[in-house]
Amino acid sequence: MLTVRLTPQMETRLAQLAKRTGRSKSHYAKQAIAEFLDDQEDYLIAISRLEDDLPSIPLDKVAKRLGLDR
Repeated sequence: MLTVRLTPQMETRLAQLAKRTGRSKSHYAKQAIAEFLDDQEDYLIAISRLEDDLPSIPLDKVAKRLGLDR
């Protein structure tokens, strides 16, 4: 269980979004936290690679590995 205190402005915006979309405020809070965690984990991987002085991977190779080169 987690409790988060939002500013009144954030609470209002979140409530309005939830009402307009028919989703719960909790849905959007979970989505925002999941995206933040993904970003932070990616950041830490990148920092680790830089600190270990590992070679970079060219974008075209990354795209190919992920099947995005089609």
